[in-house]
Amino acid sequence: MSATSRKTPDERDFVITRLLDAPRALVFKAGTDPQHMAAWWGPLGFTTPACTLDVRPGGAWRFIMPDPDGTDYPNEIIFHDVMKPERLVYSHGPTPRFQATVHFDDEGGRTRLRMRALFETAAERHHVVEVFHAIEGGKQTLGRLAAFPANAEVH
Repeated sequence: MSATSRKTPDERDFVITRLLDAPRALVFKAGTDPQHMAAWWGPLGFTTPACTLDVRPGGAWRFIMPDPDGTDYPNEIIFHDVMKPERLVYSHGPTPRFQATVHFDDEGGRTRLRMRALFETAAERHHVVEVFHAIEGGKQTLGRLAAFPANAEVH
């Protein structure tokens, strides 16, 4: 199972997709429980040691993600739409700022996860992709998620 990405003609967004060998309810739970998020969230070498996570419209997910060199990256996500176990819509900040939509599509007991990040400008998207390697980081993050449900019991 590999992750894919694409660009739209205006280049303000990117989409990363991965087919996971786990049922949708399990993948949604792994992606919305703070204990589980800390175990797999982030690109290879990054950690998410502690976070607060309130998955509901108006709720927030706040975490600091240290990179392998020790630089801390603060993140805040505000949820706008939560449709369990089908979709999450949220805004991310403080930097980079973007809106994300995550779909959890059932495919016969497996889950196709689609993450779309939409930026205000093509220049902002380009900066995130070039400086932070966001597409590759997103693929690595979904790779870590793909390994997670097989190795952890999610209630």
